[in-house]
Amino acid sequence: MRHFAFYAIFRVAAGLFGLLPQFVATRLGEVVGWTGYWLGGGRRTMALRHLRRVTGRTDERGARRIFAAYGRYWAEALWARPHRRSGLEASTEVEGFEHLVAAKMAGKGVVFALPHLGNWEVAGPVAGRAQLPLVAVAENLRNRYLRDWFVRLRAAFGIDIVLVGGAGGVMHRLIGVLRGNGGVALLCDRDLSGTGVPVEFFGEETTLPAGPVALALRTGATLLPVGTYFAGLGHRVLIRPPLRLPSEDIQRGTQLLAHELESLIAAAPTQWHLLQPNWPSDRHP
Repeated sequence: MRHFAFYAIFRVAAGLFGLLPQFVATRLGEVVGWTGYWLGGGRRTMALRHLRRVTGRTDERGARRIFAAYGRYWAEALWARPHRRSGLEASTEVEGFEHLVAAKMAGKGVVFALPHLGNWEVAGPVAGRAQLPLVAVAENLRNRYLRDWFVRLRAAFGIDIVLVGGAGGVMHRLIGVLRGNGGVALLCDRDLSGTGVPVEFFGEETTLPAGPVALALRTGATLLPVGTYFAGLGHRVLIRPPLRLPSEDIQRGTQLLAHELESLIAAAPTQWHLLQPNWPSDRHP
C-alpha cells in the first residue's frame, strides 16, 4: 500500500506539471530544486565538494544552481509526454552530430557515455534524429508501480529501458542491441555497484563503471562521450569524437573516458547534478 501511495504522489505531480506551459514547468522545477538546497543536508555537502573538485573553489551559489538544475531535470521528466517529443527535439541543438551519423554507418552499434549533466534523456530524441534505436540501463526499483511508470516516462524520450536484475543478463541484452547496430546510453560518472575500475577523476582516485569501455571493446561499437546541457528553454547536446580505445585494456580505456567526462562536466559544472558520494574521501572526510 505504501508503494502505491508513493506512486500516486508522483502521478499527481506529473499530472499537474503536464498541465503547465513548458516555461512555467521548468521554472517551477528550478524553484523546487533551489529550495531543496536548504533542506539537502548531505546532498548539499556533496554538491559543494564536487563543485570544488571541478572549479577549485567553494561556491555556494553554484551549488544552489546545481540543485536548481536537478529540479529542472525532474520537472521536464514529469512534463514530458509522447506528443511533446517532436517539440523537444526541435529545441535541441546538437554539436558533433556527424560523429553519430558516422558511427551508425559503421554498423557496429553506438555506446553513448554520459555524465549526470542537464537532462541526459534528450539523448533519446537525438538518437531518433539519426534513426538509431536507443536503450538505457535503469535500476530495478522495488516499487513496481514507480518502476513501470518510469519506464513509460523514458519511452516518451524515445529510450527503451533494460532493468538491472531483470530477466536475462544486462550485458547480454546490451551486446545484442549493439550487434543489431543499435545504441546504448550509459551514465558512467558514478560507480553504483562499487565494482568499477580505478581511475583518476578530477585529480583524485576513485572508480568508474567499466561497462561503456567493456561493451565497446567486446562488440567493436563506437564509443561516443556525450554531454547534455540546458540552454534557455531548450537543450544543447555535445557529441565528442569517438574515443580511441587501447586494445583489450579496460582500465586504460576507462581512464581516457574519465578525461572526456572531466571536459564535458567542466563546460557547465553547475549543471552536474551528482549529489551522492563519488570518491572514497566523500565517505571518510
